[in-house]
Amino acid sequence: MTGRAQPHAKYEVVIGLEVHVHLRTESKLFSPAPVRYGDPPNHDVHPLDLGLPGVLPVLNRRAVELGIRAALATHCKVHPQSVFARKNYFYPDLPKGYQISQFEEPLATGGWIEIECGDGASRKIGLTRIHIEEDAGKSIHDSAVASAEGSHIDLNRAGVPLLEIVSEPDLRSPEEAAAYLRKLRAILRWADVSDADMEKGQFRCDANVSLRVHGAPQLGTRTELKNLNSFRFVEEAIWAEIHRQAELLDAGGAVVQATMHYDEGRRTTRVMRLKENSDDYRYFPDPDLVPLVIAEAEIDAVRAALPELPEDRRARFEREHGLSAYDARLLTESRALADFYEAAAQSSGHAKAVANWMLRDVLAQLKEQGRDIDETALAPDALAKLVALVEGGRVTAASARPLLAELMERGGDPEALVRERGLEAVSDTGLLEAAADEVIAANAAVADQVRAGEEKGLNFLMGQVMKRTQGKANPKAVREILARKLRG
Repeated sequence: MTGRAQPHAKYEVVIGLEVHVHLRTESKLFSPAPVRYGDPPNHDVHPLDLGLPGVLPVLNRRAVELGIRAALATHCKVHPQSVFARKNYFYPDLPKGYQISQFEEPLATGGWIEIECGDGASRKIGLTRIHIEEDAGKSIHDSAVASAEGSHIDLNRAGVPLLEIVSEPDLRSPEEAAAYLRKLRAILRWADVSDADMEKGQFRCDANVSLRVHGAPQLGTRTELKNLNSFRFVEEAIWAEIHRQAELLDAGGAVVQATMHYDEGRRTTRVMRLKENSDDYRYFPDPDLVPLVIAEAEIDAVRAALPELPEDRRARFEREHGLSAYDARLLTESRALADFYEAAAQSSGHAKAVANWMLRDVLAQLKEQGRDIDETALAPDALAKLVALVEGGRVTAASARPLLAELMERGGDPEALVRERGLEAVSDTGLLEAAADEVIAANAAVADQVRAGEEKGLNFLMGQVMKRTQGKANPKAVREILARKLRG
């Protein structure tokens, strides 16, 4: 079940993803009710969200702008006209009895997202469409949350603006699906489209999964896994459904189109209901909303306001700062990280050294603390000064690392901290010469090995000199002195 190989050599896995993303707006899609997270249930609701008689929806212009941003950031074609439709179905958390969405004429189509595959290669995953719709409310079945027995409805989320982003069935493994989701989430955050906080339900995924015999032209019957809210669950749920379908087909059975539930405790999937088709929803254009018409000038204005996108920033880091493709990719995992690196690199004049410190030391501490770079007290110019001190030989890397941890926690001026704590690197040639002589005399056997050409011995002796100077000696100067004394 938890293996990472194909369940059966004769089957090809075909996966398409439908991602629902909350847009970063202050109010809902068609009503002035606020979009807030953490408010008490049913406190952010307007008569429009309830579909009460006599109310008329008014489209949130900011939601449209953010939809265009998302479409352009994922290389989609934004259509000059799109149409809002009513998707009719009954569910307790859908008070109007229909959801306003887009169907036959969506906001945007086409486009692609490039993902890195496990073998180091990259691949473009096609996008079918991006459309705007309103979210439904939320059913609460947990008595600990609802503070009462039975199921309850919270309509704070009803009417929150969503984008639905639908991929082509181009993904071929659960790992690729998770890579696609991570990349899409990063792009949406980068472009300021959404906070995409999975814990708040701002980034949710439905996965369509099918199997077909390798080489078969027709796709297999697909099933849909609903509301997967973590990257780990996406992988686990898809693997579970792959194994279920493979076992069914191997036994001579047939896969039935259905909506599936993933049981994370048992790591299995089960049928929730038979899958509806589009005609079951009785889509028709919403009579209260005119077609959404977007002028080319509006699209151009949104395009001009887009930040430099991750692929472009990564290529520029490689070109201007001499970074490897791998290092540039890590430093553009988020816009905040990329902006921080660029500011520090420009301030210090040591772009490669700043990259090394960020990739080796800063990211390690961020991972350990579970924080993002903008959640620390470290300023770009502070890191730049610290790196410049090390590069200039005024402080050793060993002395600088504890300072970095302090700067990330409390901020401050690296130069002032170095002076206050007496961390200036020892560059007095006389002191270093004396320390080197003492170390050579105390380690005669190792010194003889160095004279015979053994490099490891020189590293050992360097370490001993550094100990005698409490880590303050300039390593480059120590190495040169030892090499001169031992090799003439």
